[in-house]
Amino acid sequence: MTYILSDIHGEYELFCRLMEKVKFSDEDTLISCGDMIEKGKHSVLLAKLLFSMKNAVLLAGNHEYDFLKYYWSLMRQTDDYDFVLRKLQEYFPDDGALLDWETVDRMEALPYFYEAEDFICVHAGVPLDGEGRILPLKDASPEQLVYDRSFKDQNVLPKDGECVFFGHTTSMSLGTGTQITCYLREGKRGYHVRDYYKVHLDTGAWMSGVLGCFRVEDCRSFYVEK
Repeated sequence: MTYILSDIHGEYELFCRLMEKVKFSDEDTLISCGDMIEKGKHSVLLAKLLFSMKNAVLLAGNHEYDFLKYYWSLMRQTDDYDFVLRKLQEYFPDDGALLDWETVDRMEALPYFYEAEDFICVHAGVPLDGEGRILPLKDASPEQLVYDRSFKDQNVLPKDGECVFFGHTTSMSLGTGTQITCYLREGKRGYHVRDYYKVHLDTGAWMSGVLGCFRVEDCRSFYVEK
């Protein structure tokens, strides 16, 4: 089974409980659409757990991208790697002491999108042409993919056949509560992932205490709550 989620934001315990609820195993695949770090208290602990999962596809969100921009700015200022690591550890006030160079390197290597046969995963949004068709993601800038603010709008519906999974903006701010929001195509019943234009995954876990994931094979959503 394939499970997709986004914006865990350091909520380590919630994430572990969600994986227990869906009985996640080595035979399954997890896709995280970015923003695993910050806001919650266990950013580094969660990142290290996710990086240790061999069956996880992890994408960068705007919070990973902001962390990397800070890292790159430090590296332009000095070649004292011990100093740089100390400053990066201070970036995470709750569990920054756990941060090591392996985790930093893994963060820097995160891709910004993932494409499967029936769906696309990205953090904030995909570039569209004037007719609503998805433009090649390989040509999009990281900023487009992690900061986009318009793709969340209810009237922005990509015309291509693939479903787009994304997060970035909390569902509460869109007036949809703490639920994963699925945008069903006209005339479709929702039994297959291609029946949806897009699926908004950000349940605002760090603020709402609710974390959810979407299972691709049967289009079901699962939730845990603090």
